Amino acid sequence: FRAAHDGDTDGAAMTDDGRILRDNVYGTLDDDVWRRDFTVNALYYNITDFSIWDYVDGVRDVRARTLRLIGDPEKRYREDPVRMLRAVRFAAKLEFTLAPETAAPIASLGSLLKDVPPARLFDELLKLFQSGHAVRSFDLLIRYDLLRYLFSDTQALLDAGIAGMDAGRATQGAVAVTPDRDKIVEFIRRGLANTDQRVREDKPVTPMFLYALFLWFPIQALARRLESEGWNNGQAMLEASQRIVAAQQTAFPRRFSSPMKELLNMQWRFAETHGARAARLFQHKRFRAAYDFLVLRASCGEVEQGTADWWTDLQNLPPEEQSKRLSLSRGTGRRRRGGRRRGGRHHEMNDVVV
Repeated sequence: FRAAHDGDTDGAAMTDDGRILRDNVYGTLDDDVWRRDFTVNALYYNITDFSIWDYVDGVRDVRARTLRLIGDPEKRYREDPVRMLRAVRFAAKLEFTLAPETAAPIASLGSLLKDVPPARLFDELLKLFQSGHAVRSFDLLIRYDLLRYLFSDTQALLDAGIAGMDAGRATQGAVAVTPDRDKIVEFIRRGLANTDQRVREDKPVTPMFLYALFLWFPIQALARRLESEGWNNGQAMLEASQRIVAAQQTAFPRRFSSPMKELLNMQWRFAETHGARAARLFQHKRFRAAYDFLVLRASCGEVEQGTADWWTDLQNLPPEEQSKRLSLSRGTGRRRRGGRRRGGRHHEMNDVVV
């Protein structure tokens, strides 16, 4: 069992503002109760008489489907700011409502999450979005204004209602016309719903796809600003991806960030449906993940549905028919006289590996 401490106890350490740095203090069951975060998590089962020991009215809150912090909420959040994310996660998972006094301090204390180590935020992010309740977690993060401390660039777009970025950020003031707030939210919610479905079906999920969902619009916005400054759009996309990833508050290991960049860069290559480049795209090791992302974009009207349908139909053909269809003509990849490629400048990105 764990015990409370005042910062002077052996095994304990706190900052001047009340944040716990080290927490190895042990005691009795009575002590342990007050170390729990929520009343519903402070219920003890007695195997001797099969009774439940309830010190903090946890059973009452379970019945009322209410999530309530034990102790003074502001003090508890200051001790460990991650408790705010944990409150959202448990509320989403259990479909509970935060008690008013538990929810009230979050708006003014959310900025404390800036001091949480990035690796710890990354762990909490995975728990929020890869445990089968991602859509509800997303909705609650927006409601309590906590998304900005996980994906600040995405929140900047939502705040602006268009693809606007705060000046001075890694995006350096990017402003471009993209789908409005509702379109961005719809896109993310649909992607998270797919993730929830995969969890229910016991299929693998990856942070690569999760980050692609949240960073797609910020990366596009910055890339378009760079294009307006004279960058070709392939290099603009590469530079935007690198800047946005580097600016993340959460840790984003390279084993996930590198394939995510590939996935996003491949989106432009789907416009070419014939020829050698289309064949190489079809054989790419990230094809399936990139295709899933393409289908998501099409479902939200971000790309023509016909493009997604073409690649869907291709996968349903026998191998020999796939090869035949890919080589029917060079399609959008065929060069005009003078070497100019059909399809405009977006297709320059096909030569860039992010």
